[in-house]
This record gives sequence, C-alpha cells and structure tokens, in this order.
Amino acid sequence: MVFVGDDWAEDHHDVEVMDAAGRRLARARLPEGVAGMARLHAMIGRAVGDVEDDAVRVRVGIETDRGPWVQALIAAGYEVFGVNPLQAARAREQLGVSGAKSDAGDAHVLADLVRAHCHQLRPVAADSAEAEGVKIVTRMHKTLIWERTRQTQRLRHLLRDYFPAALAAFDDLDAADSLELLAKAPDPAAAARLSISQISAALRRARRHHVPAKAAAIQAALRSEQLGRPVVVTAAHAVAVRALVALLGTLNQQVTVLEGEVQACFGRHPDAEIILSQPGLGPILGARVLAEFGDARERYATPKARKNYAATSPITRSSGKKKTVAARFVHNDRLIDALIHQAFAALTASPGARAYYDKQRARGADHNPALRQLANRLVGILHGCLKTGTHYNENTAWAHQPTLTAA
Repeated sequence: MVFVGDDWAEDHHDVEVMDAAGRRLARARLPEGVAGMARLHAMIGRAVGDVEDDAVRVRVGIETDRGPWVQALIAAGYEVFGVNPLQAARAREQLGVSGAKSDAGDAHVLADLVRAHCHQLRPVAADSAEAEGVKIVTRMHKTLIWERTRQTQRLRHLLRDYFPAALAAFDDLDAADSLELLAKAPDPAAAARLSISQISAALRRARRHHVPAKAAAIQAALRSEQLGRPVVVTAAHAVAVRALVALLGTLNQQVTVLEGEVQACFGRHPDAEIILSQPGLGPILGARVLAEFGDARERYATPKARKNYAATSPITRSSGKKKTVAARFVHNDRLIDALIHQAFAALTASPGARAYYDKQRARGADHNPALRQLANRLVGILHGCLKTGTHYNENTAWAHQPTLTAA
C-alpha cells in the first residue's frame, strides 16, 4: 500500500509518495499532461519495487474530483480521493502551527491525510461519459443565465444614473423588445422620438400580447419629464448602454441554443426518465440535478450521504446541555439552487409534497426552511428511485403522510 499526495496547479503537480508508516518514498514536481502522468507512474513503480502489480494498492489524495488528470489516475486503477480544500487546510494546521505553507508541504499533508483518514474521505467515483456531457452543457447554460442577470443589473444601474424613464417603461430589461428599443434609442431625446408604430413593431416581434395598450404606456413613460444630465455625460452613457444591449442580445441567443443542447444531452441519458418522473423536475432542472449528483451508483452509499452532499440535511451541534440545529452553508451552489426550485415546483405538482410543506409551516418553520426540508425529503425519494431503478410513485413516496393515507 502506497499513498500519494498531489497538490495540483494549472501547469504542474507537486507529488509526494508515502508508505504505510508515513515515510516519504519520493517527491517531485511533475508537469501537467501525458509526460507528467508517465513520470508519476514511474515514481510509484520505483517506490513499490518488485511487488506484483496485482498486490499493489495506490491511494491518491488531490484537491479536485474532475479533469483529465483525475480521470487518468482512475483509469490507472488508483483509488482517488477528492479532498476538500478546507479539510486540507485543517490537516495542515494539525501537522504544524507555524503557519508555513508550500506546494511540496501541501502534497505531504494530502499524502498523510489519505494515509490516516481515507476511511473518512469520499472516493472519486467516475461518472459515465453521458453524465459528463450533461454536466458540461448544463453548467455552461446556468453560467450564461447568471452572467445575463449580472449584465442586466449593470444595465439597470446605468439607466438609473441618466435615463430613469427607461426603467419605468421596460419591465424586463433583458427581454427582446426592451433590448431592441434601447438599441434604437439609448438616450432620453431619441427615446422621446420613438413612434407608436416603432414601439408596436418591436412588441410584435417579441410576441407580446395587448400591443396597443403596452405601446402607449411605453411611449408615455419615455416622454415623461425627468431630471437631465449634461449632453456629454448622456452621450457617454448611451455608448455604454449600446454595448451592454449588444452583449445581452448575444447572451439571450446562446442561452436559447444551450437550452436545446441541455435537453438533447439529458434525453439521451438512461436515468432521464426516472429523474423526470420526480415532482417538480423538468428537462432543465432534471439535467442540473443529474449533472451535479453524477450517475456513479457507488458514490452515495445511503440516502443520508446524498442529502449531505446536497446540503439539504441540517447540521447538529451538541455540547453538554446545548444543542443547535443549523442549515448547511457550505454547499454546491448549482445543486442546491436546482433542488430548491424543484421543491417549490413540487408544491403544485405533488399533493404529498404540499402536505409535507404545510406540516413544516404548521410547526413554525418559515417558507425557506420549509422548502429546504421538502427538498431534503425529495432528495431521499430520488435516491431510492435511482437505486431501485423505479419511477416516482406519489402514494409510495408519501405513504407516511396522514392526509394521503386517509384519502
């Protein structure tokens, strides 16, 4: 048994090989890529000597669970443990209190951590190629949505500084009609000259309803009196607004393209039907849940393990007579976002979910904590369905609810 600590960077890896007694067998800085992986195999080979390959077990600790390097380690037959950087930092403090830090020292900490505490670390379970594909397109889709929100807020702040009438005229700044009209008239003077026909044409191209009334309201808002800014300042703001409008138009286009790719990739995955059978999960949310959980069956041994990773389960802190229960604040943002959205949608899609939510509210929980508890319950149901390969069944999932059993 040998243990490897791998402190990775963008272009190199600091590696230490350690035996079961904690003695350092080798240490080196390896380049990223095929050459570095070949040198790592050679280092491990020299460390184990003449022992038969079948009798050697190699455990690797590294602060990531994805990427071609990690996949190459798994393909080589090594047991790979993805160590949370916070765990590594706490282990470094245990081994030395001076505060000294180096890449080689971090590799030693990781090797010692996987040697002494591998039973408490989560092994990296390789997902299928289909799940990896879903993760790539799904994460980019969500990233572009976040970026669109960020750029929309920047546009809102710009308009508030020199053209507040636009904020009154356009409810959705990132909508197609709003962007088209702002591109034509990014300053108050040009906006006041927009005719009803121009505004109506933009609304029709965006497939809006009640076009005449909305066009009249937009024109009235754009022509309302407002505090002005110097001409030079207004012109500079208009240039900035045109740039953001063009950027938002491109983001809208790419979000739509990626939405189709997400649905296509997710639809080809064998677990798609089971996930889509869950209440509150459609193609987009279902794809996000699959992408962040992965599809390796051995990754989550129990429903509790899946709930802990999802951060929907609470944390209990007990000391003496004091006991507190708190929500988990260290979590996968993408996953918890999808699960909370699922829980909210399940309130109307599942009578059992609604009854469970109402039960939490009756106990005094606010809306968000009650949603989180519902999401925790839904994660457990999803785990059972994936483990047994069965679709969601409303009566089976909520058989413990008195309102359902009575019905």
